[in-house]
Amino acid sequence: MTREEVLNNIREKFKGDIKNFLERSPKRIYIEIPSSALLSMATYIFKDLGARFNIASGLDTRHNFEILYHFSFDLLDLIVSLRVVLPKDKPEIVSLTPLLEGANWIEREITEMLGINFIGHPDMRRLLLPPDWPEGVYPLRRDYKEWDPDAIRDRGV
Repeated sequence: MTREEVLNNIREKFKGDIKNFLERSPKRIYIEIPSSALLSMATYIFKDLGARFNIASGLDTRHNFEILYHFSFDLLDLIVSLRVVLPKDKPEIVSLTPLLEGANWIEREITEMLGINFIGHPDMRRLLLPPDWPEGVYPLRRDYKEWDPDAIRDRGV
């Protein structure tokens, strides 16, 4: 399958769900979709088109949260990223871990760092933060305030 065939298949199958289709370069495509389309689109890209799941990235922007799910078509030298925007007042999305075991740890990390809830994740144990880290405090959120007066942390600011 060629690059054009892959992209045309995605556009055709999900034309009602694609909010924005951005070709940043011949090797990087960003597709913005609603959270309701994530599982079906990720399943199609992974199982039907044979892409490899690379990683997911989580961001706290001024007005919402974003998650980017990066899929690689290695033989085509192409990365397709699914962009999902989540509201700050209810940051939750379906977990891809039941579909993609490789999503397990990154979903746990995004939960700890940003407070996004992955519905249906099979194991939300802590991954990075220490046991005494308080619930509801997310170090990569824009509104993060240091909670430990004795901590020496370099946030790069």
